Amino acid sequence: MSKTIYRAGPRLALGCLIAAISCGAAVAGDGFTPCGDTALPGLAGSLCATSHTPLRPSDPAAGVVDLFVRKFPSTSGTTTGQVWLIAGGPGESGASFYPFLDTLRSAFPDRDLMIPDHRGTGYSTRLCPAEEAAGSPGGHALTGAEWGSCIGGMYADLDRTQAFTVTNASHDLSALITRHRSEGSVQVYGVSYGTQLILRMLQTAPVALDAIVLDGLVPLEASPELDLSHRTAVVDKVGRSLLSDDQVQAYEALLAAPDRHALWAEIAPRGDLRQFLAALLNFPELRDQIPAIISALTEGDASPLLVVRAALETEFDQLGRYPQSSPALPLVVLMNASENNGRRDLTAADVEVEARGALFTSPLPGLLVGPSAPLYERDIYFGRSPAALPRTLVIHGTLDPNTPYEGAVAHAAKLAEAGEVTFATVVSGAHMLPFAAPECFARVVSAFGAGTDVPGSCASRSQTGQ
Repeated sequence: MSKTIYRAGPRLALGCLIAAISCGAAVAGDGFTPCGDTALPGLAGSLCATSHTPLRPSDPAAGVVDLFVRKFPSTSGTTTGQVWLIAGGPGESGASFYPFLDTLRSAFPDRDLMIPDHRGTGYSTRLCPAEEAAGSPGGHALTGAEWGSCIGGMYADLDRTQAFTVTNASHDLSALITRHRSEGSVQVYGVSYGTQLILRMLQTAPVALDAIVLDGLVPLEASPELDLSHRTAVVDKVGRSLLSDDQVQAYEALLAAPDRHALWAEIAPRGDLRQFLAALLNFPELRDQIPAIISALTEGDASPLLVVRAALETEFDQLGRYPQSSPALPLVVLMNASENNGRRDLTAADVEVEARGALFTSPLPGLLVGPSAPLYERDIYFGRSPAALPRTLVIHGTLDPNTPYEGAVAHAAKLAEAGEVTFATVVSGAHMLPFAAPECFARVVSAFGAGTDVPGSCASRSQTGQ
């Protein structure tokens, strides 16, 4: 497969982006100093800074938020510029990148890696400062009664709560890049929600960029059939693609046999086999074991399922080993239900009906039913695209269970109206490619950064290992 390059017409030249410099500004005096946690794995030599930006960019007097940024200086002995790494979620902090620093350095050689925590996540200002504090009973995560007091606090200060929007976060990103940019070129890489945030920034407060890389590109916001309320349909399609017709029939028969449910009742969380197997889709080596798990369960053998459950827990432990790794769930609920769900009238009955014939299910639709957070309304930027783009790479896995491949293809075609877009396919790739297909990711992204021929497709490590 040859790579796909979309080119915009001359009326949408990059110059209109370069001319539109951000109006946001971080407070001066927030320079980088050695971090205090460099004994943690992978963090040696990192530098940290906390910048301050308006709670509401449209009303600087409304207060400020603190934004944490960690910088990993280039280790090659040469620095050609920066790459800003924008985490997904919403709700993920920059710590989600720390386990993959070697891959990211290979993909972006000779660059300083700049990793911010979004507002509401990590070491940045939280929605519930007391309940999400490091010294609280649950640490940065919420536990027990903290949920009630957190939600109560969100309702008690609606003006503050409803300032934690995608648009306001996009102003934060613009301000951080402006404040901390150094000599050399500046690129931005985002994954999942990070792609949504980057594209929003290029509408609200564009900064001069040399290139952007979009990994796990979200569907067009104007495509309600692919919003989060339909996530079960997305994961079910990916999961079924791993199974032959005979395996689909065997799995359907297994789910329909009540006497078999005891095999997984104590292994799959909440006894939900469909949701557990869907969770494996994000982990290629575990995903590839799904057919064998189904076959063994059909024979009355739960041991492969038990082994995979232990392996999944190990994966989660590795990905969540930093103090600020826990997803910021109050922000997840607020942003997703406000912006990424087109069905605010969704009911539990709707979710049940839509999942009835699925072999793989997602918990996300259920979490969107009657959200506990005080939602905000979508603004004028929702559903729109930037007027101009810098040179852009979209890299996407064909088996991504979180941001569907076909949605990324359609979105990339739309973005091509604003600039040159190169699309690279990772065959059998899952979500967050520095994790799911590191060799392909580094090969494709480094070629794009060097201006050499970008492979149009690349076989992920999972496919080559089958």
